[in-house]
Amino acid sequence: MRNLLFSILAFTCITAIGQPQEPDSEELEKRNGFKSIRLNFPVDSIKGAEFKEDIIEKGGFQAKLYQVTGEEFKTIGSIKIEKVRVKAYKDLVYEIVVITEKNPDLMKGLSKALGKPSFSVRTNIYSWRSKSVALTFEPSGKNDLKLTYKSYPVFRLMAEDKGRKVEDVINDF
Repeated sequence: MRNLLFSILAFTCITAIGQPQEPDSEELEKRNGFKSIRLNFPVDSIKGAEFKEDIIEKGGFQAKLYQVTGEEFKTIGSIKIEKVRVKAYKDLVYEIVVITEKNPDLMKGLSKALGKPSFSVRTNIYSWRSKSVALTFEPSGKNDLKLTYKSYPVFRLMAEDKGRKVEDVINDF
């Protein structure tokens, strides 16, 4: 009995120590995007945003894809940025994708600024979440990393619009 109690206590201590700290959701919420690009802001507020194409997102939502260029978007510290893309729904930015060269300093910097992330072994993705912003960090090919910022409020707007379209169809019968 004594050994069983000791084993349970040891297991509990080890698992508690191994748990990551909660991400600093306030900091993620405050930043609300990448550099000068802000989620939920009009896409025309982004300097250097160039329209690339109309896209259809999962769920059938029509959106627009933009490529962002400029001096500000060439590096994160000493880490080279390969490209920055922005997706907009009804001209509101809801997703920012940043592709960088592989560099361990990027994860160190994110962890220092936002706290330790959650990690999914199944998808190999690190993530930070707040009430209105999500940030994921994952490999992108052999030599790149991908940061993806997403806006929950614009996704809710998309869902509401889809619900309105269904209601319009129902009411039109």
